[in-house]
Amino acid sequence: MTLLQIASLLIVLAGAFGAINYLFLKLPSSIGILVVALIASLVIIGLDAVFPASMVEEAIRIEVMAFDFSDTLLEGMLGLLLFAGALHVKISDLRAQWVPVFLMATLGVGLSTVVVGVGFSWMTGMPLLIALTFGALISPTDPVAVLGVLRQASLPKSLETKIAGESLFNDGVGYVVYLVLVGLAFGATGGHGDTHNADSAVQGAAKLFAQEAIGGALLGLILGWLTFRVMRLIDDYALEVLITLGLAFGGYELAVALQVSAPIMAVCAGLLIGDVGAKYGMSEETRRYVDAFWKMIDEILNAILFLMIGFEVFAVAFDMSSVLGGAMAVLLALLARLTAVAVPVLLLKPFRSFSKGTIPIMTWGGLKGGISVALALSLPDSEWKPVILTATYIVVVFSIIVQGLTVAPLAKRMGREPGLDV
Repeated sequence: MTLLQIASLLIVLAGAFGAINYLFLKLPSSIGILVVALIASLVIIGLDAVFPASMVEEAIRIEVMAFDFSDTLLEGMLGLLLFAGALHVKISDLRAQWVPVFLMATLGVGLSTVVVGVGFSWMTGMPLLIALTFGALISPTDPVAVLGVLRQASLPKSLETKIAGESLFNDGVGYVVYLVLVGLAFGATGGHGDTHNADSAVQGAAKLFAQEAIGGALLGLILGWLTFRVMRLIDDYALEVLITLGLAFGGYELAVALQVSAPIMAVCAGLLIGDVGAKYGMSEETRRYVDAFWKMIDEILNAILFLMIGFEVFAVAFDMSSVLGGAMAVLLALLARLTAVAVPVLLLKPFRSFSKGTIPIMTWGGLKGGISVALALSLPDSEWKPVILTATYIVVVFSIIVQGLTVAPLAKRMGREPGLDV
C-alpha cells in the first residue's frame, strides 16, 4: 500500500470506529477507538482460527508488519502531539510547580527504569542492561491520554500542572535514557569485559544524554523565540497557524538531523509559543484559531495513534511465557510508577504540602501510550525483543483501558478534597 492509501485507511477506520464507540460503547473517544480496534482485530484472529483457509489474518499481519509504526510515531506524530500538549500549558503555572515536575521527570524516570529493569531481569532471566532498556521504554507516560481522561475530573490547577508538565517532559527524558541504554546494551555487547571499553561506553552515554537533553531544550527555545519574533510582525491568523505547524514539523526534523532530543525540542518550543507567543505575538482572533487548530490536531492524531495501537496486536507474538511476562510487567510498571511519584513527593514534603490524593491520582493516572510500543518495535533484533514487545503491548493496553477508564472517577473522588496540594 502507498503512504496515501495507508493514511486514507487509517482516517476512515478512525472515523468509523469513533462513530461505533459514540453510538454504542460511549467510552472516552480515544479509548473507545482502541477498544473497537482491538475487538475487530481479535474477531479477525478468531475467525481465521475457525476458517484457516481464509488467510485474512495472515494478509493483515503482513500489512501491519510492513507498516513502520515506530518511525511513523517517533519521526512524525510524536512531535505534533507533544507540541500540541505543551501549547496548552502555561509557563507561569509550570514555574510554580517546576520542582516536583523536574524531580518526577528526571529522578522519577530513573527510579522507574531501575525498578522495572531489575524486577524484569530477576523474573525472566533477561540480561540486566536489556531489562533496563525495557524499563526506560515503559517509564514515559502519555500526556495526551493522561490529560484527556483527567480533564473530566476538574482537578486543582496545581495538580493538573504537575501531571501535564511531568507527562510532557518524561517522554523526552525517557526517550533519551532509552537511547543511552540501547547503546550500552546492544552497541557494546561485543566486548570482553575490558574496563577501558566499559569506561568509554559510560562516558559516551553521559555525553549522549547531555547532548540530547540540553541540546533539545536549547534548540526548542531558540526556534520558539525566533518563531515568536516573526509572528509579532504578522497579523494573519491563517499564516500564523501555518507558521506554528512549520515550527512543529520542521523543528522536530531539524532536531533529528542535529542529533538532539526532538521530543524535548517540541515541548520547549510549544511551551514558549503557547505562553509568550500567545500573549505577545498573536491577536485575539489568531489565539482562538491557533488553539482550536492544535486541539483538533491533538484529537485526530490521538485517535489515529490509538487505532494503530489496537491493530499492532497482529505484530505481537503471544505465547504462554510472553503473556505471563506481560502480566508481571503490569505489576512492575505500577510499582515503578508508584516509586517515581512517591519518592519525589516524600522528598519535598518538608518544604511543600501534599494531600493523600496526590500520590494515588498521579500513580494510577500515569497512563502508558504509543511511544512505549514504538520504542519496543525499534529495538535491535535479539532473542529478547519478542518478550519485550509482548510485555510492552500488554502494559500499554492495560494502562489505557483499565487505568484510563477508572482514573477519572478516582480523581473526582480524591482530587476534590479541600487543600489537595499547595
